[in-house]
Amino acid sequence: RDDDDINDVASMAGVNLNEESARIMATNSDLVGTQIQSCKDEPFLAAIPLHKRILETAKKLGITDVPAEVVAFISHATQNRLRTVIEKVTVITQHRMESYKDDEWYEQATDVRSQLKFFEQLERLEKQRKDEQEREILLKAAKSRSRQEDPEQARLKQKAKEMQQQELAQMRQRDANLTALAAIGPRKKRKLDTPGLLTIGGEGGGVCGGSQAGLGTASPRQYPRQKITRVNLRDFIFYMEQEREMSHSLLLYRALLK
Repeated sequence: RDDDDINDVASMAGVNLNEESARIMATNSDLVGTQIQSCKDEPFLAAIPLHKRILETAKKLGITDVPAEVVAFISHATQNRLRTVIEKVTVITQHRMESYKDDEWYEQATDVRSQLKFFEQLERLEKQRKDEQEREILLKAAKSRSRQEDPEQARLKQKAKEMQQQELAQMRQRDANLTALAAIGPRKKRKLDTPGLLTIGGEGGGVCGGSQAGLGTASPRQYPRQKITRVNLRDFIFYMEQEREMSHSLLLYRALLK
């Protein structure tokens, strides 16, 4: 008989397969024969204002009735179109923000920022040299003791006097600032990793865990920062210039005039 078969492991273990099958079917009987359907179709745009807008446009073409299925279709089409535009503009923004400085396949040919800094430094040195020359002229005019002074000489003396007073006021202000900083003392940095303090999101706010305070130092939880892609008007203009339907549109010209 089958019960005496040494290879029948289920019978040797005392398990009746028919009873187990009946028990499984009884347990999941609520799932047998159930009907599964998709989620509710929710329109992307408000149905009533969109229907009014479509009727206004349809009346100009001689159409008096627009069913609800058309409104829902236009709403979904708008959502799909907006998603496509956002995806393309996001890619354009990511390409604009991408840096190739650390890429081994690119080498730097020019550095405009360093050139501008060099020119600014030259202008600063030239201005400092002119200020030193003017200062020497004013000091010579202030030290001159000629009896017959012309109006130009008197003007130079007055300007030299004002310059000396201004330099003296700047020195006093600098000494006062140094004295105030010495009285305040070195600034102490705020400790963020304190026992029982949980930093959330890296925003400086904390929640004090009373139950964890006596258990030792609680390590702050690190939350991954979400990367934010900032799209500007220039990215949209570039997108519209690449699109065949919008490359000669009035919207592009209006964006270029802003």
